Amino acid sequence: MTALLFTKVFVVLIGPFVGSFLGVLMDRLARCQDVVRAPSVCRTCGVRLGVRDLVPVLSFAINRGRCRTCHAPIPPILLYSELLGAGAAVLAVIAGYDVASVVIYAMFLWVLIALAGSDLMWFRLPDVLTAALAVIAFMLAVLPDGIGFSLAVLGAVVGAGSFAILRIGYRYLRGTDGLGLGDVKLMVGLGAFAGPLNLPVLVLIAATSALAIALVQRVQDRDALRATRLLPFGAALCVAAAVLWVANVVTN
Repeated sequence: MTALLFTKVFVVLIGPFVGSFLGVLMDRLARCQDVVRAPSVCRTCGVRLGVRDLVPVLSFAINRGRCRTCHAPIPPILLYSELLGAGAAVLAVIAGYDVASVVIYAMFLWVLIALAGSDLMWFRLPDVLTAALAVIAFMLAVLPDGIGFSLAVLGAVVGAGSFAILRIGYRYLRGTDGLGLGDVKLMVGLGAFAGPLNLPVLVLIAATSALAIALVQRVQDRDALRATRLLPFGAALCVAAAVLWVANVVTN
């Protein structure tokens, strides 16, 4: 078995397990909890989960989405993260052309999932995840089909700089924060990934999708578009980055 084939098989096999760990990151990082040493427990009854409770997807299906001990519902986002982790692994394997590209593509998509989930759950973008995204984005840039280190640096500066200006300007005009500092940090990695040329496309996709969701919510809730209502724009940016990555892979 060649190194590339072994890597692809390995990435696909660990995809669901990585997705399960991403669910832990989403849940704990924003709340400043230990993600390495602390055991997995039921959030309702506190019982420590065993091996049979932690098998990705299968455990959720067997237990019908409930804790085996207290029968409290398990947050569906944990199942979604496992499925998305597996899906991201498959996409990375399909797009990858050597060992490095497969691994880096998978890490990129996995970190996007964790960031999007954290923003959706807690309206937080943990520093450790935004920093990881920045590092991986620069790794993407120096791959043979990447945009190059110089354009990645320029994209990071333009992305984070423009969002920082928007944050400062909004606060000056409205007296409150309209854009989280986490979004500014997120744009370091997303800017390095997209580069200065594709950066406007990424932001446009994110803004359009976020507006469409907000309008749908407005139909259900008249207060959905209030200026004080929090919106997980970081999640929209992460989804836009994934869409842009897929588009780049298809066209290359």
